[in-house]
Formats: sequence, C-alpha cells, structure tokens
Amino acid sequence: MREGANGRRIRVRGQVQGVGFRPFVWQLARRLGIEGTVSNDAEGVLILARGAEVAAFEAALAAEAPPLARVDAVEGAPAEVTGAGFDIIASGGPGAETRVTPDAATCADCVAEVQGAGRRAGYAFTNCTNCGPRFTILTGLPYDRAQTTMAPFEMCAACRAEYEDPADRRFHAQPVACPDCGPRVWLERDGVELPGAWLGQAVEALTRGEILAVKGLGGFHLCCDATRSEAVALLRSRKRRPGKPLALMADAAVLARHVAPTEADWALLRDAAAPIVLIAGRGGLPEVVAPGQERLGWMLPYTPLHHLLCAAMDRPLVMTSGNLSGAPQVIGNGEARDKLSGFADAFLMHDRDIARRLDDSVERADPPMVLRRARGRVPGTLPLPKGFAPRQVVAYGGQMKAAICLVKNGQALLGHHLGELDEALTWEAFVQADRDYARLFDHAPEAVAVDLHPDFRATRHGRNRAEAQALPLIEVQHHHAHLAACMGENLWPRQGGKVAGIVLDGLGLGSDGTVWGGELLLGDYDGFERRGWLAPVRLVGGDLAQKEPWRNAVMQLDAAGLGDLADRLFADQPLGMLRMAAARGLNAPLSSSAGRLFDAVAAVLGICPGGQSYEGEAAMRLETLAAGAEDADAYPFGTADGALSPVPMWQALTRDLAAGTEAGVIARRFHAGLAQVFAGAARGLVESGQAGAVALSGGCFQNALLLRLTTTALEGLPVLTHRTTPANDGGLAFGQALVALARLESD
Repeated sequence: MREGANGRRIRVRGQVQGVGFRPFVWQLARRLGIEGTVSNDAEGVLILARGAEVAAFEAALAAEAPPLARVDAVEGAPAEVTGAGFDIIASGGPGAETRVTPDAATCADCVAEVQGAGRRAGYAFTNCTNCGPRFTILTGLPYDRAQTTMAPFEMCAACRAEYEDPADRRFHAQPVACPDCGPRVWLERDGVELPGAWLGQAVEALTRGEILAVKGLGGFHLCCDATRSEAVALLRSRKRRPGKPLALMADAAVLARHVAPTEADWALLRDAAAPIVLIAGRGGLPEVVAPGQERLGWMLPYTPLHHLLCAAMDRPLVMTSGNLSGAPQVIGNGEARDKLSGFADAFLMHDRDIARRLDDSVERADPPMVLRRARGRVPGTLPLPKGFAPRQVVAYGGQMKAAICLVKNGQALLGHHLGELDEALTWEAFVQADRDYARLFDHAPEAVAVDLHPDFRATRHGRNRAEAQALPLIEVQHHHAHLAACMGENLWPRQGGKVAGIVLDGLGLGSDGTVWGGELLLGDYDGFERRGWLAPVRLVGGDLAQKEPWRNAVMQLDAAGLGDLADRLFADQPLGMLRMAAARGLNAPLSSSAGRLFDAVAAVLGICPGGQSYEGEAAMRLETLAAGAEDADAYPFGTADGALSPVPMWQALTRDLAAGTEAGVIARRFHAGLAQVFAGAARGLVESGQAGAVALSGGCFQNALLLRLTTTALEGLPVLTHRTTPANDGGLAFGQALVALARLESD
C-alpha cells in the first residue's frame, strides 16, 4: 500500500448493474465493518473501502455475488478513503462499458407475493432485484428507471420506500411497481377494453377454445389451450403454420403431469433465462401440437402474468410467437391490433412499453445446446479466447437466422435471433437492431465482417456501412466462420494451433464459387484448408431445392446410378425438366450440402418429399424416425482425394428398401454412416499431428442423434461443440468477428 493510503479502490467488472450488486456490497460492508462507498458507473461498479477486514471484503465480492450477477474481474488498488459509515452513492455519468443484464424469470419470492394475500397479490408486474425485465425495457445507459419504459410510472410512497432501502430486495430495482402506481392489464375485443377482472375473462376465452394474443416480456404470444386439438388447429390455420412445432407453457406441476423432464431439463427450465426446453415425450397432447416430433418445446411461466394465467388454467398452453410465420414478433399494442386481429379472438394487453422485441430462447439440455439465442440470454456477453487484442469489430452474420455480433473490451456481444432476412419486416428489425446495439453499447467498430456471399442482405448492409465510414471490410467464408465460432466458444487460444472442423449445414458460398455444406476443414482463426467434402451434386431450382426434398433425392439417386428408383418414387414430379436443367446447369449449382443430403434420404423414405412447410422439417422428422430405432450398422461412404461419396450409402439403402427394412433402421444407418465417415477423416488429421482437436459446427449438429454419434466416433480425442452459442447460422456472426480480429492483428 502506497504511503498515506488507508484503503482500497476496487473496480468490479461484468454483469453487475441491475442485479442488486450495490445493496449486496452495502450489506457485506456492514457485516465486515467496512467504511466507504459503492456506485455504478460506465465501467461497472466502483467501491472505495477501508477497514480491518478489507481483504476478506474484496475476496467476497466475487465469491458471494447475487444470483444474477456475473463477475468477470475484481481489480483492487491502494487508495485514500475518507468519511464514516458505508454509503451507496448515485450512478456516474452515461456510458456503455459495463454489461447489461438479460431479462430474468420471476423469482420464487415474487411468485409467492403474487399468489399470496399482500398488496401485490395477483399483480402482474411484481419484480425485485433478483428478477424481472431488464433488456426488454432498457432505453439507455446507465441502467436507471429514467432510462427504461417504466419511466412514465411514478412510484407510490410504499414502492419508493422499498426502492430506497438498501436492506430491501427491491432496492434500486428499476421496474419496481404495485397496483397503485404501476402498469396494468386488461382484456379487449375489437379494440374495446372489457370491464371486469382480466384473468377470469382470459380463462373463459381459452376454455371456449379461443385464441388470445398475450403481451409478454419481449413481445406478444398467440395462446390457446394445448389440450384442445381444434383450438390448436385453428391457430395453425390462422397463422399459416401447418407443421412447425408450437411452444408450450405450463407451471411445474402441470408440466410434470404430461412429461418426465430429466434433472438437466429441470435445471434448464428453472434457469433465470427461462428458455423453451426440448423435452422427450408427447405427454398425451394432440399430434397437431408438433406433427412428427417426439420432443416438445416446454417453458415455465416467466412473468407474473404468465404465472397467474397458467395457474388459473391448470393445463398446458400453446404460447407461440405473435406474428405471421417468418415475420418478426409484434411488440406494440397498436401494432398488435393491426397485425394480429386476424389471428386472435381477444387481446390480453398491458401498458408497459417493450423497448425491443426478443423471441423466447430455445435450448436443449442433453446434449446441451442453445438452438435460438434470445430472451434471457441476450445481451449476455462471451469472453474472447486468450491472445485477442481488445479491439472493436462488428459482424453481420448470414441470411438465415440472422444475428449481429459486437466485440468490445475483450467481450463479444452476440445479439438476439432476428430471423430470415428475405422477409421485409425482419430486415427492418435487423437494421433497427444494428442501430440499437451500436447506440446502447457506444460501439465504434474498427472493421466490419460479413459473409463471403455478395448477395446476402447482411453482406450488402455491412459493405455499405464499411464504405460509408471508410472501415475495412473483412469477408469471411461461411464455414470458416462456423469453425471459428465453435473454437471461440470453447476458448481455443488465438495461438492454439489448428483444429479439424466438421461443418455440416444447409449451404454457404465456398471459396471456389460452389455451394458448400458438408465440409472437413483444417484451420484456425487466421485461415483454413478444405480437406474433405461430400461429393457434390446439382441443386436444381435454387430456393426450390431447399423447399422440395424430392429434387435432392433425384439428383443424389441419379449420381449413384439409381435413376430408375427415382423414376419409381417420384413419378408424379417433372423429372424430365429437372434433369434437363441439371444437364445444362440452369439454376443448378454444384453443392456438397449435408442438409440437402438429409432432405434426399427423407424424401426416399416418404417424408414430405413434395415440400417442407418449414425449414428443416424433413431432417427433423428423419431424426425422430432414427432416434426411435435400435443401433444399426452404419451405411458405408466412399473416400477418394478428399471427396466423401454417398454412392455406397445409396446402394446399401436401396438394398434395404427392397428387403423391406424398417424406415427407422434405414434412417439410423444413414445417421451413423455420415457421422463415421466425417469422424474418421477428422481423426486422421488429429492423429497425424495436423490438428489439436475436432470442432463440430453447422446447423446439422442441432440434430442430437448426429451429434452423439459423431462424438462417440471421436472418442479419445479432444472435441469442441456448441453449448451456449447456436451451431446454426445464429452463431455465425461470432465466428466472423473472431476471424476479423485475427486478420486485423495479422495485417
């Protein structure tokens, strides 16, 4: 300690604002007899402390932090500390160096109040420092009530007393409110508010089989009774969503009556993020909830409004995004009346504005993976691996499952799921999110990273920004970005050496101008070599090849010399035109896509050959079919000069079809064969010393069976997988940002 210094100046960095960190520090200081002050500022939490137990005090800041806090660093230095007692002082000036807290599900204490008899009994906006809205109501930094959508609601004397008491769990809980001073809920029909109690009215409507538009935390849901097949079918018809699985919400007791979650499932369901969790078992619910799927997406109620509704209904509810399929979720009351009136019979409204739309996150506990990163996870940040300089970069991801990534101060903020950018309203949401993140986090990039594909809207957007601001534009090959994202999530060091990347997805522009999608790469953040690939076939019809699996099946069978089987299976399709286009190369690029190979196998087995009602439907149904079968011998694949040929697989599959082998066994053998041929090639790179580990990335690895079979085939090797970032294109921007940082440092 320098001469004259009698205390410590302590900086706490991380997710430490809006989580009750200052009252925690105040209580800790009182317990240990520490004098000084604590405040929020642009860099996190700043503490001045002195006392005999100051060392223990400093150590406890991370060890005993509040439930929602994420402490990245505690930095202490000698300092002169004056004054008596320990005080919480006002926040410092504006700035965006600290982390913003994601929205958090209602805590047990607040649920008890809502279900109890006190002044917040039945109140739909009960919250405290351990729960409630954060990012969805935030309009600026630092995180204070005046910079949230709670600003119009002036606190009553009782709420103000809680807010100002450091010993109260509502101390500086910015959304604190009660029925006397906070937002309110009502039910309306045809734009007219109905008199009376909203909860009873909502229950009556749902019990009659009606569809409700329910305003939640990050947007509206469309809700109906999940046990009534006619209500679910009506919702599907109105929303034009014929087959895509619908999310379900129920309280823990009701959920347990329908399915049997594992301990890992329960842990994820009860996480503060409250994601949709994929759980095995249909639980007696109608097939129309999730046609052809064995796993259903469940979530627990995560706001008091949801808790009240679920408890009153005492049965599972469909709770799906309030939008037309493909369009962004609706967030405003007027917007809901305008856009959802054709879907909903009534509207469950409230008057607290939503600052930004956030879909529900979708996750799986085993094997663990985030499939859609959104509410509850964003804007949580990811640490960068060792060796990266703390520079600022923005990356714009791809065309599908769009998400933006900002890098600043050694952290990556991977933004929320936005959707497919060919949808006009999603594009508007993308542009708005770009402005929103840049403003909210005071971000000034040194470079812009984009996908190699020149026609992706995200790529054009990034190019325009780079030109307008005279910034370097860094183009990143699609599958290299996938590889880098997986390496980065696993904190593979900047100088950690090369990794063998098995990257399996739908499509991405390759560096040779063809369409890639079934790749074995050897690379690091700086670059890559293509060491293996699925033997390419023609994708005839452009986007139609992704929507109509029969097209891929015909091209695969023709390439395997099995055109006669294609003629029999797809006799009702325009085979002559398809083959003519393929022969002439008309809108028929060569592709090594693993996703389209899945579609082809599904089509041969009769799974939606003529068309998919949503992206990935054929592959998801094929996985469900395979998962229900016993382990079976893997189909063989050929290997020659880097090309991994499915011709032997098709020949064996054809023999199984002729022998009457069960479709589930065929599907299982295909999964096993694909896993083994790629795992074998990757193993060779590791065992020869060319790679230090194997990374598994790309949307096909959302397939839990394929992921398990591949990791089993790689047993004994270091394997990197996605857990907290999506393996699909939702994680692409993170990988692009890491590649961009590496190139900036290499220049």
